[in-house]
Amino acid sequence: MQVLINSYLQKHLSLSDADAQTLHQKYYKDYGLAVSGLVLHHKIDPLEFNKEVDDALPLENIITPNPQLRQLLDDIDKSKVRLWLFTNAHITHAQRVVKLLGVEDMFEGLTYCDYSKVPLHPKPHTEAYEKAEAESGVLSIQECFFIGKYINKKITSNRGVTVWLLICTLLTELNPDDSHLNCRYAQQRGWTTVHLLEPEDLEPEVKAAKHQIRDLEELRDVFPEIFKKDKSDPPHGSLNSQL
Repeated sequence: MQVLINSYLQKHLSLSDADAQTLHQKYYKDYGLAVSGLVLHHKIDPLEFNKEVDDALPLENIITPNPQLRQLLDDIDKSKVRLWLFTNAHITHAQRVVKLLGVEDMFEGLTYCDYSKVPLHPKPHTEAYEKAEAESGVLSIQECFFIGKYINKKITSNRGVTVWLLICTLLTELNPDDSHLNCRYAQQRGWTTVHLLEPEDLEPEVKAAKHQIRDLEELRDVFPEIFKKDKSDPPHGSLNSQL
């Protein structure tokens, strides 16, 4: 992703590799997505950017079906939970990712950053969270739970009966501050927030969220109420490697 974005900047803005990297990081930090800054300041076509960058990624060589992730999703009690995708990527990228993971049929809907509409409003902008809440039918911000890393989850409950779960596939721009930033904004918004760290990640100096986990399987312990009660012991191992 970094290589494709920098190549795009060099090609369309006539920048050196060093200047492309600097501009990329500046726009990412300022706007949540590099493409947002490019649209605002350089009038580039975000759909063309998506075609040359996100859609050009050789994901088929990177992502393979993840049976353990599918099992985790399948173990969730669907009488309490709706599965819903929430991503900063355009719809084409999001659909490719979940299809390659083998979980595309596990979700009821998708909230994505629509590159056909400018200005763009990716996370951590308030508009992105508001859009996800509106499209998924969330009833109360105070009932939202957000888990951020390469996957973001949001859970809301209605008198303990209905729970909403939003999962975000974040394969747009993998940046060390990505999950921390999105978790911090979710927490500030009033959502109960969980920060997913990779096993090799160092502890952040300042926690981004109320809770921290290092593997998605820990969700069985963090939110036991949304999993099927008659499920036998879950399989061991990490779900983080492909997400």
